[in-house]
Amino acid sequence: MQQQDVARVLSDPLSQELMQSSIPARLAYMGADGFPRAIPIGFHWNGAEFVLCTVPHAPKVPALKANPKVALTVDTNAFPPHVLLVRGIAAIDIVDGIPPEYFAASRKAIGPDQWDAFEASASDVQTDGSYQNYTALGEGAGLPDAISYSHREIDSSGELMNAPHY
Repeated sequence: MQQQDVARVLSDPLSQELMQSSIPARLAYMGADGFPRAIPIGFHWNGAEFVLCTVPHAPKVPALKANPKVALTVDTNAFPPHVLLVRGIAAIDIVDGIPPEYFAASRKAIGPDQWDAFEASASDVQTDGSYQNYTALGEGAGLPDAISYSHREIDSSGELMNAPHY
């Protein structure tokens, strides 16, 4: 897929809606044991890459260092499903403290009535030395290298229309 096609897909209103939604992404990667993993995870789209945050000792960190190829999906449960699919290369960046993208991703899922308590507890964990660094997993430098998007529709014959080929 060409970069202009990636930019077009990512700027589509439905893609933007999915990227700003509270729906967790599903990150797929190859585990250290050689078996595939697909995990739910919060994410933040910063306009250039998807940023996923975790603690440095999470099992996915060494697995992604060994094999940084990833896939990410954000999709709805409603019918017809709306799906944003991304493939790319994870870039691991160990940062001091809690990155702002962690809070940006969390804010989408945590209601305003619970936000202050969540933010305080995250800061408390960071200051007590339990988690001094977080790992930001960017989907490579710049835009993802390939992306598929579909607004699936079923036609009157029951055939799936506008579906990507996996």
